[in-house]
Amino acid sequence: MQALRAEYQNRQTNPTEVAKYVISQVEEYQKKDPAVWTFLKSPDEILQAAQALEKQYEGHPLPPLYGLPFAVKDTIDIAGIPTTAACEAYTYTPDRNARVMDAMLTAGALLIGKTNLDQLATGLSGCRSPFGIPRSVHDPERISGGSSSGSAVAVGAKLVSFALATDTAGSGRTPAAFNGITGFKPTKGTLSAQGLVPACKTLDTITVLAPTVEEARAVWLIATEGPDPNDPCAKLQQSLPLWHVDFRGPKTGGFVFGVPPQTALEVCTPPFRQYFAEAVAKMERAGGKSLVVDWAPFDGGNQLLYEGSLLNERIECLGADFLAKNLDTFHPAIRDLFKAAMERDTKPWDVFRDQHLQGQYTRKAAQIFEEIDVLLVPTVPCHPKVAEIEADPLKLNAKLGEFTHFANVLDLCGLALNASFYEEGEKRLPFGVTVIGASGTDGKVFDIAREFERAQ
Repeated sequence: MQALRAEYQNRQTNPTEVAKYVISQVEEYQKKDPAVWTFLKSPDEILQAAQALEKQYEGHPLPPLYGLPFAVKDTIDIAGIPTTAACEAYTYTPDRNARVMDAMLTAGALLIGKTNLDQLATGLSGCRSPFGIPRSVHDPERISGGSSSGSAVAVGAKLVSFALATDTAGSGRTPAAFNGITGFKPTKGTLSAQGLVPACKTLDTITVLAPTVEEARAVWLIATEGPDPNDPCAKLQQSLPLWHVDFRGPKTGGFVFGVPPQTALEVCTPPFRQYFAEAVAKMERAGGKSLVVDWAPFDGGNQLLYEGSLLNERIECLGADFLAKNLDTFHPAIRDLFKAAMERDTKPWDVFRDQHLQGQYTRKAAQIFEEIDVLLVPTVPCHPKVAEIEADPLKLNAKLGEFTHFANVLDLCGLALNASFYEEGEKRLPFGVTVIGASGTDGKVFDIAREFERAQ
């Protein structure tokens, strides 16, 4: 992405030539993995859009995303293109773009297509779509992660410069880890949710997937056009402590980063515990001082997401009547999950109980972040094979969210990035960590993640 922007600025290439290359790469990758996309613009449409960009900016300063090819998760509206959410029964064709989509096009980005996902954005495996199962770019036997599976593969396979995705329980961070890229979940309400298929309106965030920390940051800054007055969850930027402000901690005496206690890390495979210990050492080399934190509020947030009544928000957002009518047409794992949720004997007062617990855990987490600058966690505890997920689709999927679920429930921001690679057989696989910050400290998270990425 950064190299391509430099080539454009130096007139070493043009969007038409880049479009031709991307078209050929996408077509070639389709032979290897045909499940990445739910919709691709035709080669003629892509070339015409590229030529229109050249004509529009001939002799003028280039916008920040000029000619950069990008993909969009198929829960984000693009005018005139069906939004499927990987569910035929849910499909509709919007007449306007999502607000973040307009921001990308205004900045000169070049749309390639819409990407696959776990059906109805429900899952962390990437194995729950009627469009097929995208595979990790590093091992076709292993899962790509979900629900933003196709977006992560498109970036990891270098088919696009960046992608828009979403995150309700880790859906942007998990596939970033499995494909060795960066996935940023911003503070809830800082990117407009207008034009986004809701999974849980109070938790959903549009996310950015990109190769590196700085590239993700560049796209994020463009997407943050200010609070959307039509988004009930929007936050005023002036109310956020470190919104766009660079955090200078790494350069002025270091910073403090929290880590989970060993009991919380026991969910990880032994190799992943070792890789995380190495990542902690790397963060210390980047200027940080580690501090083991109380894990109770984070574990409590995890339990609330699917074990408590908060799951009922998914039912409300998608529509109880719609679910009841179409349940038997869903992917088996999605069908079973919603069926179990709708059959629960949830009492009205259970919702308030869990909202009160959510508030308590959120406040306790905020108190912990008064002692630390960021929290460092493994993004996922393991990297399953597709066959393993198919054999145990619900329990193993839930396990993948041990270090992601709480960030949404507790209104935190988080940036997943690759920490290292490890050898397993003949495969070289990525291990990822996530740098998590308090609500509104997005700028701090980016700065510390950048220091981690630069550390040797």
